[in-house]
Amino acid sequence: MEHKELLKDYKRSEDKMCLAQLLDKIELSKTRNKIEYTNFLDMYQVSLVENFLKKMQYKNYQLYGGYEEAQRKIVICYPEKYDEKIIEKHKNQIINVVRVLLPEEEKGKYRHQNYLGGIVKLGLKREKVGDIIVYEEGADIITLKEFSELLKEQIPNLTRFQNSKITLKEISNLRKREIKVEEVKIIVPSLRLDNFVSDLARTSRSKASQIIEQERVFINGQNETKASKQIKLNDIITIRGKGKFIVKEFAGVTRSKRTVVVIEKYV
Repeated sequence: MEHKELLKDYKRSEDKMCLAQLLDKIELSKTRNKIEYTNFLDMYQVSLVENFLKKMQYKNYQLYGGYEEAQRKIVICYPEKYDEKIIEKHKNQIINVVRVLLPEEEKGKYRHQNYLGGIVKLGLKREKVGDIIVYEEGADIITLKEFSELLKEQIPNLTRFQNSKITLKEISNLRKREIKVEEVKIIVPSLRLDNFVSDLARTSRSKASQIIEQERVFINGQNETKASKQIKLNDIITIRGKGKFIVKEFAGVTRSKRTVVVIEKYV
């Protein structure tokens, strides 16, 4: 089936471009009989691609971001004859990790936005960089392997790093990420998604609806654009720019018949 026919149901030009590039990779993998891979996709694009490939019934692919919980991922397309061992071997040849180690006096001063903002200001391509995992003593920046040398060259040019004796090195394995959560309680009039987004993002219902319409909300990794979507126990809600939340318990009903919900927020 031609690309135009496969993409006819997609209205947004950004979606069509993303899927067209994916189809090119699939075609190359078939004709060259080798592994091909995309740039890093954000959460919306990952959801878009997963649904598209299911619709195509295409199975010779893996989504990979360097670790199991990664939000930004590449799509690895491979020939039918390849088994799991061959694909795993190639993963280490596709993705690399640049570790930033801060001097003692700088530890704890840098957040995710400092690293990401600096990368963007340097004019480096965001789609070449995956998740940025920040620790007290520095960060692990996941990147396409061919991009890691450029990243190492440019990071010392970040304004905040110019006078710091930072250490940069490439590694093959991430440190085990320590997941920290804090428990919060919210009270919602119903289990509609917009009520949850309003409380979790600390904004009005109308603004929450806009956030949902802007395709910034994900439930269990899938983009959700219906404000009326009903939330269930153990759902994982991700709001781009606001955080990731797990619905842990429906803890009762108030006198005004609102539901008390216990939420675990990733911090």
